[in-house]
Amino acid sequence: MFQLFFLGNSGFIRKSFTVAIRHTYLTGFNRRFSAIKALEPAYQPAAVESRNAEVGSKKVDPGKGSRREKFSLLFPPPNVTGDLHLGHALTCTIQDALIRWHRKQGRECVWIPGMDHAGIATQVVVEKRLLKERGLSRHDLGREEFSKEVWKWKQEKSDSIKHNLIRMSCSMDWEREYFTMDERQSVAVKEAFIRLFEDGFIYRDKSLVNWSCSLESAISDIEVDNVEINGPTLLDVPGYKKKVKFGEMVDIAYKVQDSKEEIIISTTRPETMLGDVAVAVNPNDGRYDHLKNNRTMLWHPFRKEEIPLIFDESIDPEFGTGAVKITPAHDKYDYDMAKKHRLPLVEVIDSKGQILEGFGSFGSLPRYEARQKMLDYLATQYLLRDVKPHSMILPVCSRSKDIIEFLLRPQWFVRCKEMSQRAVQAVEAGHLEIIPKQFEKDWFRWLENCHDWCISRQLWWGHRIPVFEAKTNTGSTWIAAKCLDEANSKAQVALNTSDFTIEQDPDVLDTWFSSSLLPFSSLGWPKPSFDQERFYPLDLMETGHDILFFWVARMVMLGQQLTNQLPFKRILLHGVICDENGRKMSKSLGNVIKPEQVIHGASQQQLAEEIETSHRQGVLTSSELKKSLAGQRKMFPNGIPECGTDALRFTLCSSNIKNHFINFNIQECHTNKLFFNKIWQAVRYTLSSVEKFNQAELWLQRSEKDSLSEMDQWILSRLSNTMVTFESAMKTFNFHLATAALKTFFYNNFCDVYLETTKVNMRQEANAIDAAKNHCRVLHYCLRHGLSHLEVFTPFLAAELQSHLPASQEECHPSEWINQPLENEINQLLEICQSIRQAKAEAPVPIARKHRPVLHILSKTDQLTSLLQRHLANVQQLTLCDGVQLHRSEDSFEKLSFTANSTASHECCFGVVTNLTGSQENADQKRGTGVSKKLLKLESELDRLLATVNNEGYRTRANESVQKKHSEKINQLRLQIDNMRKLAI
Repeated sequence: MFQLFFLGNSGFIRKSFTVAIRHTYLTGFNRRFSAIKALEPAYQPAAVESRNAEVGSKKVDPGKGSRREKFSLLFPPPNVTGDLHLGHALTCTIQDALIRWHRKQGRECVWIPGMDHAGIATQVVVEKRLLKERGLSRHDLGREEFSKEVWKWKQEKSDSIKHNLIRMSCSMDWEREYFTMDERQSVAVKEAFIRLFEDGFIYRDKSLVNWSCSLESAISDIEVDNVEINGPTLLDVPGYKKKVKFGEMVDIAYKVQDSKEEIIISTTRPETMLGDVAVAVNPNDGRYDHLKNNRTMLWHPFRKEEIPLIFDESIDPEFGTGAVKITPAHDKYDYDMAKKHRLPLVEVIDSKGQILEGFGSFGSLPRYEARQKMLDYLATQYLLRDVKPHSMILPVCSRSKDIIEFLLRPQWFVRCKEMSQRAVQAVEAGHLEIIPKQFEKDWFRWLENCHDWCISRQLWWGHRIPVFEAKTNTGSTWIAAKCLDEANSKAQVALNTSDFTIEQDPDVLDTWFSSSLLPFSSLGWPKPSFDQERFYPLDLMETGHDILFFWVARMVMLGQQLTNQLPFKRILLHGVICDENGRKMSKSLGNVIKPEQVIHGASQQQLAEEIETSHRQGVLTSSELKKSLAGQRKMFPNGIPECGTDALRFTLCSSNIKNHFINFNIQECHTNKLFFNKIWQAVRYTLSSVEKFNQAELWLQRSEKDSLSEMDQWILSRLSNTMVTFESAMKTFNFHLATAALKTFFYNNFCDVYLETTKVNMRQEANAIDAAKNHCRVLHYCLRHGLSHLEVFTPFLAAELQSHLPASQEECHPSEWINQPLENEINQLLEICQSIRQAKAEAPVPIARKHRPVLHILSKTDQLTSLLQRHLANVQQLTLCDGVQLHRSEDSFEKLSFTANSTASHECCFGVVTNLTGSQENADQKRGTGVSKKLLKLESELDRLLATVNNEGYRTRANESVQKKHSEKINQLRLQIDNMRKLAI
């Protein structure tokens, strides 16, 4: 080689260098095949995932200082309340697919993982476990010891969640992992609160809030389940030994003062009658006209005082008696009515759900015990008019299962009007994109009517609110500060004295407050950092549409206010995971599926044991346990089959994630596992073929096109078009189109067609070494590029199979192989083969290979004849026949007696001759059966098309190209029907 270089003959140097590479490669190739033989006979997901465990934890270094195009993403933090559910699995699969795809584009990617402390949810589960296992409440332990118990729980669950995320093959940047109550997040939360407080965006007020009496805390709207009650229903309520009845409407009479008249009001909450301050009617309701002129007063039977009859046009005169009680201290609608009419507020129920002192014999009674006692009293006073069944919506705390009360409590609020307007304007101006677009109307509806946000919670687990009350003899003031020393200093300045006492508010912040800071706090804010400069704002926020307002909108509001930037450029929202019947997954239905159950499989007994464990830990009540077990037996009578992580991921992305609901079907997931086995077998076939022909040169060059067969070129074109579809689908977040394109390519094009046709030349007796070697290169090329794209959805499978495929040199880009005219021709050929297989299967006696079928094809055009002549061997292989004869003459074709015959198109008829033919009478009978079935189908199709084109207005609505296409189709159908009728004779 040195001598050739000296001569300066560049062509010879290149040739000699290639020989050297091939020799080196062949040596490595031979070594490689010792490992290739270890590829198991079938795809076993557990073994594959075990061998490729690093795929789930592997992280690509973004390279600090790099100025490549970037892509940054934040994983919505799972709550540390338990294991991952399918909603988490969907989120992490979507995000991991995007990250892997962007990395393949050469972008610098950051994917930030973390977990949320989930204040209420975590406190509730730890309390339940303490009570169940040790018989202790949090009050028995005290705040400090209870906090230690929660931190123990957090550590246990966070380790499990991280393990499960890695098992789902989430290649996150784990060195950036955060917890919403770690020291760095605590600094950010305090800074955010103090800035908002000092800028006037946070204030304290006594206002009506959702209240859980068992938690003794305010809760957000997202933690309230609105349960529909249809008539009288007994429900378990925390703190009550007996079930409480709901779903009844009570009619009660209010006596008009100085009159014999009475006004009947209806209520489902008679216990709140103690707090009634008025009765309201519509001023246009004629039944009450005579009471409008004078100030009419009613007698309150419990408080023994007068309350007014008021008139307001918002009252619906058609509802009930047209008169409604006004209880502003316990009803949101009534609260606004009281403000409007300047009515007093009378509080009735305390924070524990008991009647307040001052209400006589009802004081200190639990609210539902007081209810019955009040009804008994009203009956004795002849004021109880009726108790009747009534459908209603009952607000239930999703965490404690307690019935929500609306109580007046001093709370901390964030003023949202100004920030929400900026968030609306960001979408209107196109600076922030919401995908899918239909959720924009929800964005505008929520934010244009955005109420102030209650951010305080009366819990022990969470970020203690960084605000201190400084009291003097003459008054007090609130000081926002990071610590007591800072609060003291600020208080001295504010009060102009050192003579005061100071104490931190015991409440904690709503979990959504800390999580709303994550796009920037996870990158180091408020301290300046390289990460914040480089990766903020995030490129995408991907999450479920059900938290668009509770989390996403608040991230936008606080992001704009605290950083003066949008926290991300685009919002991608996915649907809610449901079972295969479209029902939301819930413990009471027994249709909850955990990712790990899908991955590893679970017997019916194992599924039941998991539910029983939840019951033992106090997570499920006894009644929930029974319902869950019954629902589970119905849903999974045979348990859940093992599917593997890749099948789970692929199935989740096979649905349109932009739909409002996403139905998950276990059987579809198992079918995808079988699909992967098909690819597995294709790799085994390829490797054995490469070994069989000792094929060392596996790279392809565009210049070699002419040496490849039409089927080689067709599959390369199909691969290229699949990649085009894949890339377009990923850009538009249509993952279901990407998975469908890959499945069509691997299953229908590659395995069922191309691989089968290669067997013609792979047989030793074919004596087609060059063609076989080309097949080996094309098989290898398609697998390498196909698996590279499949990898974003199935990282474990791809890693395993890619490790067994020999490496190859640089080659041409797949897009260079696109050949649409050839694809159209081969598609025509494949449609004919499909028609033949279908006719064989539908014959009165299905035709198998053992019947030694011989296929006869009648071609009616030169183009089709040429196509068939070039592919007779492939047609024979794809239709499983023992021979193929091509006819141009109808006479020769019609003289044959067929076991099955039909038409494939208006240009092609076919028939199959087997040793089943028997007598001519029997043959005619069998032939007629298949033909008449196909004929009916074609005639039905023609009738539908004729009905379309003959419809009034068709010629004015349909453009010329559509009309021409329909006309051609009608002519083709008529020709095909004529051919079928001839066959039926």
